[in-house]
Amino acid sequence: MKERTTELVEGLRHSVPYINAHHGKTFVILLTGAVLKSNNYSSIISDIGLLYSLGIKLVIVNGARNQIDESLKHHNIEPNYHKNTRVTDANTLDIVKQVTGLLQLNITASLSMCLNNTPLQGAHINVVSGNFVIAQPLGVDDGIDYCHTGKIRRINFEAIDEQLNRGSIVLLGPVGVSVTGESFNLSSEDVAAEVAIRLKADKLISFCAEQGVLDEQGKVITDLFPIDADNYVNQKEQHGKPLSSEARFLRAASKACRNGVRRSHLVSYLVDGAILQELFSRDGIGTQVAMQHSEQIRTATINDIGGILELIRPLEEQGILVKRSREQLEMEIDKFTIIQRDNMTIGCAALYPYPEEKMGEMACVAIHPQYRNSSRGDLLIEKIAESATNLGLEKIFVLTTRSIHWFREKGFNPAEVDDLPIKKKQLYNYQRNSKILMFNIK
Repeated sequence: MKERTTELVEGLRHSVPYINAHHGKTFVILLTGAVLKSNNYSSIISDIGLLYSLGIKLVIVNGARNQIDESLKHHNIEPNYHKNTRVTDANTLDIVKQVTGLLQLNITASLSMCLNNTPLQGAHINVVSGNFVIAQPLGVDDGIDYCHTGKIRRINFEAIDEQLNRGSIVLLGPVGVSVTGESFNLSSEDVAAEVAIRLKADKLISFCAEQGVLDEQGKVITDLFPIDADNYVNQKEQHGKPLSSEARFLRAASKACRNGVRRSHLVSYLVDGAILQELFSRDGIGTQVAMQHSEQIRTATINDIGGILELIRPLEEQGILVKRSREQLEMEIDKFTIIQRDNMTIGCAALYPYPEEKMGEMACVAIHPQYRNSSRGDLLIEKIAESATNLGLEKIFVLTTRSIHWFREKGFNPAEVDDLPIKKKQLYNYQRNSKILMFNIK
């Protein structure tokens, strides 16, 4: 029981920075037809209710591709696609409107459930739908008339924003109306992306069957640049098969990120609480598309001193690192390289050059406990070696009492006090008796 309590407390503590960061922000969440059919749908709705309770402004866009295809099959109508886009004739449009209308009613009902002993108890969520999306015909392509398939002409984002500021969740479907009073079938991914762009949303979120985008080994790719997402979609299109919902979302996410949406996230609808794990933990659980990775390695600035101190203090107390005062760090901050993930310093190292001997000391090497079984240490060595090369240095040395084997594994070889630069040799602490290891850059 005590372990479970500690785990709960630690989880809450680690989530607080994200709760504060997300409060008052606007998220656009795409619920595809597959999500609406999944056994985990009710849990996802509950998680959306939790996001709402945390003060996040929410726009939900629902898809209906699976349900439309099922209804067409039931009515013996063959689905017709051209270039991965549905051709919507009059009969298909009638089915699209019936299916999407029913889905919107069901989603509204799910979000309205606030009975005792339910996850949404006491939430009292107001869900608003309307003619926020104005559409126009997609037209004719390669002689193929898309009929009632449309594209977005404009979005009344001021009206959506007004509803969000009133505390409502805005629910949008994949059908838009035109200025002539017609209805057009739209891509839910396009609607989600365009709404996110116009609202200047902080996040665009969707779901797929996998944990996210997988590499060739079946492992989740945690970060993608827009160009990576584009390449992924282009490879899928070359095979000539209909695009998966995952690929369609990545194309929309790439567009959204290039137009100001900070991050887009893709998580599994089969994993309970996946959206919460993605949004309220440092490492997440799925794939995010962003203009820059959530993790950066860079030269430290004066604003990073607090993070460095928090990282190295436990190691200083254990005698692993030599103690440094805040004042000393302030004077030497330009010598530090840090690894930062979501504004938290998870690794650091310093380079003290001795140009006369063409040598440099790699010091104050520290990795956050959660990331010690990763490649962050290798990244720091590479970055320090790169900096040393730029300074014209040929060797890097370290003085260590506890990490001898780790540095040996990284290519450092034992050395003697006499091998140190003259100034460092004069300062060598024989009482500490640190082992000296040397690395040849060239």
